[in-house]
Amino acid sequence: MAWYHITNADSIDSPALLVSPELVKHNISETVRIASPIQRLRPHVKTHKMRAVTDLLLTEGITQFKCATLKEARMLAEAGAPDVLLAYPVLGPKATGLRELSEELPATRFGCLVDSEVGAKNLSAMFSSSTIDIWIDLNVGMGRTGILPDAAPDLATIIMQLPGLNLAGLHAYDGHIRDTDITIRNQRADGSFALAKDVQQQILEQHGLTLPIVVGGTPSFPSHARRVDPSMQLSPGTFVFWDAGYGNIVPDLPYEVAAVLITRVVSVIDAQTLCIDLGHKSVAAENPFPRVVFPDHPDATPIGQSEEHLVVQIPNAHMHQPGDVWYGIPIHICPTVNLYDTVQVVENGQAMGQWEVTARGH
Repeated sequence: MAWYHITNADSIDSPALLVSPELVKHNISETVRIASPIQRLRPHVKTHKMRAVTDLLLTEGITQFKCATLKEARMLAEAGAPDVLLAYPVLGPKATGLRELSEELPATRFGCLVDSEVGAKNLSAMFSSSTIDIWIDLNVGMGRTGILPDAAPDLATIIMQLPGLNLAGLHAYDGHIRDTDITIRNQRADGSFALAKDVQQQILEQHGLTLPIVVGGTPSFPSHARRVDPSMQLSPGTFVFWDAGYGNIVPDLPYEVAAVLITRVVSVIDAQTLCIDLGHKSVAAENPFPRVVFPDHPDATPIGQSEEHLVVQIPNAHMHQPGDVWYGIPIHICPTVNLYDTVQVVENGQAMGQWEVTARGH
């Protein structure tokens, strides 16, 4: 029987998110094995946002982390993480918040991303009486943030001349690389890393400084782990919980689904249609349907969704009745977690307690 088929489902209001600590630990162990040595790991915490999972990562011996928000950075620092990279351009009030956080929790070494001269100068003014680690964000194909690699060495020169800034590394996120074909995925990962490596070499030649390079989302991180490069850091994130989206796209990765939604039938509409309580507010809705898959009901097809309802087409709707428990695996787990204040911890077939989603929201 699947781990999420809990015997005390009647005690859990739905929708809710169930988590298996055993499988979270399995996924962490597999990641450490792939990355070996463990010092190369800088996992992203945006998937789980939980102090409980952070503690598991720290217990495993991981000391470097990535995050996307100040709440995540605070969670990491309060857990005792020695090294935290806020992997986002830090501007405006966010820069003030980062400075205040670094002053409040000085035992943690904080860093952030910069991809422009304006951003660097703003941070220099904010950290005029202290120092912050600066990582140059490179656009290696994601097309989201990041400076083009050809312009990065000039930005490095500017950063090194500004007070309060310590040029600490290069950030080359390649989340666009998610090819199912392993050979193609490896080739594309090699290409994105080569762009970052060229920037690293130019900065070494100009300034005598060898910068670490952070690379790899969950799909591409094993491709990068193949190479031997002491300056490389690996930053997967989704691996802790896994989801149906990556499970379908990159089935070769050795991860188990460790987070599953519990939901209930609330209405049987007709012979082929029913409704469950899994609306936009309960599962990440940024993707097209299906958004969630039901392993116990492979013939169920979501056809409509609103804030609190998910309408499902199924050949035998009258075989179900209001109150029936269904289990669903999200297509995208990261924003799904962010919809919940707590998750239900499942051990030995029962929901045994809760973990707080510590850094939920912004």
